[in-house]
Amino acid sequence: MTEERTLASTTRAAVSTAAVHADARAVLDRWRGGTRELESVRQAVLAYLDARPDACARACAPGHLTASALVLDAAGEHALLTLHPRIGKWVQLGGHIEPDDTTLAGAALREAGEESGIAGLVVDPEPLHVDVHALTCSLGVPTRHLDVRFVVRAPAGAVETISDESLDLRWWPLAELPDDVAFGRALAPGA
Repeated sequence: MTEERTLASTTRAAVSTAAVHADARAVLDRWRGGTRELESVRQAVLAYLDARPDACARACAPGHLTASALVLDAAGEHALLTLHPRIGKWVQLGGHIEPDDTTLAGAALREAGEESGIAGLVVDPEPLHVDVHALTCSLGVPTRHLDVRFVVRAPAGAVETISDESLDLRWWPLAELPDDVAFGRALAPGA
């Protein structure tokens, strides 16, 4: 009986995330990360998408795609980071794909808006970075996040609001981003 419930849950998750799954496949098919390491991760995520129709669903315990956003200020000189309550580090905004999401970039934009409280954000539809990391998700299960990262721009004069998903929010100069967000340093002027 439990096996049947698990199969039914996996099937429902795959159906509710089918659009974002197809979008993720298309986005990662055309995107090139520019380094051997990123190309290797991109290929691994593509293979995972091919193997798992439920790869975009949070319920996919072996691992699931997440969408995150490096939110830049209007001048493109600072990034808004969140002090993540579960991992205790400063990281980019982002999170799980929801059943209503239809694109990865849209999921990253939704997460950025929810976590920053900033209206008028604009997402670049092409990823900046991709990463796979192990962690224990909010469901309490050890898993992997296959995180596709996008640049999101805030409008001039944007003021952030801390949500219940964050301990704090802070604007960081791009050249001084913490190691967990080192991928964003490449966007610093003169980098």
